[in-house]
Amino acid sequence: MNEVAIKDNSFLRQFETKVDGHLAKIEYSSQERKVFLTKLVIPEEISQNGFKEEFIKSVLNHIQEQKLRVVPTSPEIAGFLRKNRQYKEMLPVGIRI
Repeated sequence: MNEVAIKDNSFLRQFETKVDGHLAKIEYSSQERKVFLTKLVIPEEISQNGFKEEFIKSVLNHIQEQKLRVVPTSPEIAGFLRKNRQYKEMLPVGIRI
C-alpha cells in the first residue's frame, strides 16, 4: 500500500483521509512545537489489512516534515511507535514509550 494522502483539518484538530467515501482520522492537540496524537478513528469499512499502519505512517511523516515532535497518547499510535523504532527521534526529550 502507498502513502495515504493526508489533510490537516486544523479547525477540527485532526488529520484525515477519505477512502471509498469513509473518513479515517487521527485527532490531535498541539502545544509548543509538539503534536499530541490523542485518538485514532478508522471506520470498519476501511480497516483492511495494512491501512491503519499506512495511515499512521503518513501522519507521522507529515508531522516530521513540519519539524515537530510527537507525543502519542492514543494506545494504538503508541503501539505503532513501539514497533517502528525509526520514528523514535520524533519523541520529545524525556518521553518513553
